Amino acid sequence: MILEKEFVFDSAHFLPNVPPEHKCRRLHGHTYRVIVGVSGEINEKMGWLVDFGEVKRVVSPIIERLDHQLLNSIPGLENPTAENIAKFIFDIVKKDIDFVDFVKVYETPTSSCVYKGEGK
Repeated sequence: MILEKEFVFDSAHFLPNVPPEHKCRRLHGHTYRVIVGVSGEINEKMGWLVDFGEVKRVVSPIIERLDHQLLNSIPGLENPTAENIAKFIFDIVKKDIDFVDFVKVYETPTSSCVYKGEGK
């Protein structure tokens, strides 16, 4: 079973490692959409994999930390690509929900990436 919970936040960033003429080198913002996916077996008694509220409890503080911030100023996100944001969120969630399967980050409605953890 795979369960997904979606979150949204707005933040500014710039990509310091792209060429100077690249548009993403300049400060700009996005409304990011994040999907956290967990997978495992359904608990027969409960009838669910995990309570959506538990996923929200773990992920919401991370989203609050990112919302309306300059992502480059957050330790670990000095180069805040969608890929690095997905890994950043995954690594924090993994500390509390060890059966997290993936984190998907939409930088725009049509551009996203998925991080599934090391070796997946």
